[in-house]
Amino acid sequence: MGESLKSAKTALPESSLPLPNSMGESLKSSKPALPDSSFRWVMISLGLGLLITGGTIVYGLKSTKTGASESTAPTASPVLEKEPEVVSALGRIEPVGEVIKLAATPTMGGAKISRILVPEGAKVKAGEVIAIMDDYDRKVAALLAARESVKVARANLSVVKAGAKIGEIEAQKAEVNRAQSEFRRKITVNEASVNTLGKQLQWEKIEQRATIDRLEAELKQAANDYRRYRILADQGAIALADLEQRGLTVATAKQRLQEAQARLMKTEATLEEQIQQQKAITQKDAETLYQQAKEAQANLYKVSEVRNVDVLQSAAELNLALAQFNQAKTDLETSLVKSPIEGQVLKIYARPGEKVNDTDGIADIGKTQQMMVVAEVYESDIRNIKPGQPALIKSENGSFPDELEGQVRVIGLKIGKKDVLGTDPSADIDARVVEVKILLRPESSKKVEGLTYAKVLVKILPE
Repeated sequence: MGESLKSAKTALPESSLPLPNSMGESLKSSKPALPDSSFRWVMISLGLGLLITGGTIVYGLKSTKTGASESTAPTASPVLEKEPEVVSALGRIEPVGEVIKLAATPTMGGAKISRILVPEGAKVKAGEVIAIMDDYDRKVAALLAARESVKVARANLSVVKAGAKIGEIEAQKAEVNRAQSEFRRKITVNEASVNTLGKQLQWEKIEQRATIDRLEAELKQAANDYRRYRILADQGAIALADLEQRGLTVATAKQRLQEAQARLMKTEATLEEQIQQQKAITQKDAETLYQQAKEAQANLYKVSEVRNVDVLQSAAELNLALAQFNQAKTDLETSLVKSPIEGQVLKIYARPGEKVNDTDGIADIGKTQQMMVVAEVYESDIRNIKPGQPALIKSENGSFPDELEGQVRVIGLKIGKKDVLGTDPSADIDARVVEVKILLRPESSKKVEGLTYAKVLVKILPE
């Protein structure tokens, strides 16, 4: 731009620059006037030069201001960290571990109290019985019955393992011997009967055969006599009546022979049948007596043997009885309401004869030997709370005069609504808070061990 201005100045004569009227008039008289075309070009060049020069000056001024503003801008000072503040909150006094509500095992008709064994304010140990329910006596009886069942099952198992008594075994052995003796005796008797019948048959046959032989001889003799008398009768030596008498004798002998033969056959048939019957009886008695002897021997084995299956069965019955005993024992425990902790009975809600309320239970118990404060810290302040920070606690309603000291131990993990409400009616009761547990010092804890749920004002100090 400077070179263009220089060229513009060198290209134009000094007389071409605009001058004031007075100067122009004086120059007009001394120098000749420029032609009109030259004057026009001079004015155009002068205008362009002024525009370029003005733009350069404006740009330079802006650059100068920008640099000056940057050079004169103050440097940012470092931000100072805000010191931790005291956090105030409302809270309540509780025993360490909170208050436990003792309840009874629910029943179909509702749990009813029989006896309360401790008064309010009493110090109790862990496992100490606080109350007895009305079904205690019935469950004691069930436990005793179950215990006797265990004794019976255990005795039966011992009997099975020991086997039968010696007397029973000896008696069964005697039964076996008797059955075997009876078997042998009966077989002998039956065989003797068969032999007797056989001999009788034999003798009867011999006797009957002898009779038949005699009758046959008599018949033969009579027949011979009849033939001789017939010859004599034919010769007329004897009378016809004698011949007829000899004929009758032959017929009589023949008849007697036939009768003897028939009697022999009948005797043989009868005795043979009796022998067969006796043999059948002998066989039947033999089978019966043999079976009886076999059963007696089996009973002896059964009495003497100790079988594993019998032992297992008796052992299973004993285990069942033991399980029923344990169940009865557990049921009895449900009738005794015991303290789960070592602490103090704060309040009793149920009395003998009353049903236990599902909401209140039987009693409240807490570890009052060590108290704590549950402070409800606003959600916005919880970032300033750390375990170990000291805390000062005072009563909002004057339930204790002095200021208590404690230390933050536990910071809750859940954000919820306020439980402890202040006296300010404009306070936000739906504010989001976190429970912070503050453990009181021993001397402070002792002062408020009887003020469970007392409302307090808490100040948590920075470390």
